Amino acid sequence: MAKIKWKGSTLLAPVPPVLVTCGDAEKSNVLTVGWTGIINSKPPKTYVSLKPERYSHGIISQTREFVINLTTAPLVRAADFCGIRSGRDIDKFSACSLETEPASGVGCPLLSASPLSIECVVSDILRLGSHDMFIADIVAVDVNEELVDREGRLHLEDCGLAAYAHGDYFALGRKLGSLGFSVRKKRKSNNKNNKKQ
Repeated sequence: MAKIKWKGSTLLAPVPPVLVTCGDAEKSNVLTVGWTGIINSKPPKTYVSLKPERYSHGIISQTREFVINLTTAPLVRAADFCGIRSGRDIDKFSACSLETEPASGVGCPLLSASPLSIECVVSDILRLGSHDMFIADIVAVDVNEELVDREGRLHLEDCGLAAYAHGDYFALGRKLGSLGFSVRKKRKSNNKNNKKQ
């Protein structure tokens, strides 16, 4: 199939429409971020990229902390609102009925409704052009206990995570495979049990 050539642009998709909390008890905010991801395993590091004019840019620059709260299908309306409205003008926690709770490793709050929250401490700020990238160490992860089974395995597939692609929100759909499924050896059937007697 032929492909049309376009100039370079930001069309990587899907991305997670995460709800990022920042600030402290006196001044806190929640905003939606699409430019985020994992950039290192050991030590665990992540990032968020923000335009300098965003209200939370100043907060995170000052406190050097933030929390990435994963967004579920029931949180999509809040994620959309928090990506459009500014914390300069409105209390988005109140407007979206978002309850918070204290984090363990940073001073900003977690979102109670998020199934997994990643607590981050900024180590570097890269000025890239339209956005500044806040590179951060992941200092703690807060997980809803019902998503962890008896063996300690996390089941994020059970919480209805949301994705964002080119202007639209989606609920993650059916499972297509697990890590390593393409190279996993098939189990041999027991011929003795299969033979007719």
